[in-house]
Amino acid sequence: MKFEAVTVENIPLIHTGDNLPSIICDNLELQDSDIVIVASTIVAKAEGEVFRLEDITPGKIALEMASRNGKDARFIQAVLSRSREVLVEKPFMLVTTLAGHTCVNAGVDESNIEDGFLLYPPVNPDASASRLGQELEKLSGKKLSVIVTDTNGRAFKIGQTGAAIGIYKMKPVKHWIGEKDLFGKVLEVTEEAVADELAGAANLLMGEGAGGTPVVLIRGFDYYCEEETFIKEMYRPEELDVIKKGLRCLQKKVE
Repeated sequence: MKFEAVTVENIPLIHTGDNLPSIICDNLELQDSDIVIVASTIVAKAEGEVFRLEDITPGKIALEMASRNGKDARFIQAVLSRSREVLVEKPFMLVTTLAGHTCVNAGVDESNIEDGFLLYPPVNPDASASRLGQELEKLSGKKLSVIVTDTNGRAFKIGQTGAAIGIYKMKPVKHWIGEKDLFGKVLEVTEEAVADELAGAANLLMGEGAGGTPVVLIRGFDYYCEEETFIKEMYRPEELDVIKKGLRCLQKKVE
């Protein structure tokens, strides 16, 4: 088995209101079952999720946090505005976003944007992936899958990797439970994070600097599905998430 992963060249700097599907199709000839992987930064820019830091007024909670962790209260307010729970306050803010994704700073970014501005992640990454996918399918006449990615750290390892935060027409997890291994043993717990694996592969090509290649095409890995899918299928149920439970216990002790 093999598949191709290639960057889509000639993607310009994206601004609010730009027609991202049209830009992608102008630079790419799509085929059935292609997977188009797009960095959340350009999705957010096209959707207008760009804000001036000076226009943000921090509230009481943000000011209190700033006094404890030394960060700009305006930036903290931006993070809080996209968070439903703060799990770690310092040395960095680890939060669960309104969309259910757990990450540092709610994905609010000071990089890949002009000085003095903040780039918020898409409010609903699944909806963003769906709009993008539907329009790409309309323009190309092909059946496609889409992944919207962001860069995330890992709890127990150094370094960041690409992670899926929104999907369209693909299952984010492959369930191997019930299959047999090489020795005939039935697998009981194996669930493969396919969307994250593809996002990580794409991130190798996108890069983290000034490369300017925010769109990657995966071809030859047919994971297309007709039914509606959601990234929340990847999120561990609250009752089984022992790490979040531990962080909440730690917060109570600190308080």
